[in-house]
Amino acid sequence: MNHLKLHSDLTQAVVIDTQTLPWLPSPAAGVMRKLLHRDGDEVAIATSIVRYAPGSKFDRHTHDMGEEFFVLEGEFADEYGRYPAGSYVRNPWGSSHAPFTDSGCIIFVKLRQLQAEDQQRRVIDTRSAAWSPGPAAGIELIRLGGFGSEQTSLVKWAPGASSPRHGHQGRRGGEEIFVISGELQDESHRHGPGSWLRLPDGDQRQPLASAQGCSFWLKTGHLPPTSGARP
Repeated sequence: MNHLKLHSDLTQAVVIDTQTLPWLPSPAAGVMRKLLHRDGDEVAIATSIVRYAPGSKFDRHTHDMGEEFFVLEGEFADEYGRYPAGSYVRNPWGSSHAPFTDSGCIIFVKLRQLQAEDQQRRVIDTRSAAWSPGPAAGIELIRLGGFGSEQTSLVKWAPGASSPRHGHQGRRGGEEIFVISGELQDESHRHGPGSWLRLPDGDQRQPLASAQGCSFWLKTGHLPPTSGARP
């Protein structure tokens, strides 16, 4: 793969229904991916959805700038453990592994986007983790990780839940959302499973309600400051 710049300007908002994206081959047999954000060649700053066919594996490799992933379907594994759907794993700079799967899996993964000082490995099975109250009635969350201004959580909205309008102007670092189940609504759109939203500081779009309920992966405080014109 040649050097690819895909949604690599982190000051720009991006909203994608990933279910419409094609699966593209990776260097490993049986491993396919959907590219959401990429800056680099095969070793890249990247956000992707990766699908492992049953029995597939990836050669041992090192994450020079860390990785984090959330298992969406199936069971992902490496020499350190097995991670069923609902698992969140955060591997720091310099970590290495040889991932594989027996039954097949799909993961949402971010590569080379952690801070060098963030050296704590985290593994959380959200199926058994405790939920904490969120910012409004009907909203709960599980803290997954974070470092400095960055915070990552799993968020669950009950049917009919809504959030106060907050805006991203002045909230340093914006937010990034990946909808896992249900439907999240902003002022003009409904975002179903597989929707990926990157909303930098200054963007006016914001999740406001969920008629049917939803769950989503959420990261805040990690995007660079911007005047944030809405695309």
